[in-house]
Amino acid sequence: MCRKHPSNLEKIDSSAQHLLSLINDILDMSRIESGRMQLKSEEFSFREMMEQINTIINGQCEDKGLIYESRVSGDTDEYFIGDDLRLRQIVINILGNAVKFTDCPGTVTFAVEQVDATDESRTLRFTMKDTGIGMDEAFLPRLFEPFAQEDATTTNRYGGSGLGMALTKNMVDLMGGTIAVDSKKGHGTTFTVDIPLVLAHHVAAADVAGAAETAASVVGSHVLIVEDQDMNAMILSELLDMEGVTPEWAQNGQIAVEMYENSEAGHFAAILMDMRMPVMDGLTATREIRKLDRADAKRVPIIALTANAFEEDVNRCLEAGMDAHLSKPVDIDQVMDTLGKLL
Repeated sequence: MCRKHPSNLEKIDSSAQHLLSLINDILDMSRIESGRMQLKSEEFSFREMMEQINTIINGQCEDKGLIYESRVSGDTDEYFIGDDLRLRQIVINILGNAVKFTDCPGTVTFAVEQVDATDESRTLRFTMKDTGIGMDEAFLPRLFEPFAQEDATTTNRYGGSGLGMALTKNMVDLMGGTIAVDSKKGHGTTFTVDIPLVLAHHVAAADVAGAAETAASVVGSHVLIVEDQDMNAMILSELLDMEGVTPEWAQNGQIAVEMYENSEAGHFAAILMDMRMPVMDGLTATREIRKLDRADAKRVPIIALTANAFEEDVNRCLEAGMDAHLSKPVDIDQVMDTLGKLL
């Protein structure tokens, strides 16, 4: 069923999300153009990546009354080495545009297949197809230029900054891949992206019993939440409490240092540290805690919780003495998993 007209709250939320997306695109373009965009080289699960993409795009299609089809053709390896965050960003940028430029009723299709293989690498082909408004063939050579828009009418109706496809093309290039587009006005668009990935020689993690033991090790522990926003602290406290963890709250870094210094050795099993706070920020607080003259200050796990997820932000956290970096909004399963591993 086609979507009803959005409410005022939905319009406000949509505008906020658009602004955030625009800011992120500008920052990413700046990093690429200055040569500061660094790709990660980490093991990731292909299945989990597909699930995350499908959850996001299927939800967008349901909201708009579109049909979403996703399939993997043939055999595809489960684990790869690469930057799955940027790979997801490439695919979601293209599929998000497919949803945006396809009216109800319509169909968005996402297909993946393994098209090349060596002893150490695989090439995955991602095909994103829609039945939307399509593009004039004369515009296609300019599609990947920054701020390229086919016409003002389309921009006014569908929005967008014109940075998305240029950013996508640059990230594909950084990964050593290729991107091609086929489109016809009024007949939809098809994008084909080939990405080479290193094959991961995955070693299975601990068994179920071991995982249960890890989770149990967190239950009953005291965790210090360092967060200046009352609502954020309240929500995280309730989530931890539901998991059997006792939360304590410090409104800024200075209070956190004082609370830790005045606590008994071993009282706090871990610290969840926000970055941007008044009085004392998270990086300074981490350094001050690590300098305290007590043995547990050197080894207590300190986990960054921040909206800053760029590579340089992660490195700054680790250099300050933190043990892990998790992005906001908080995923309690991820928090508990990280706590379990560090404890």
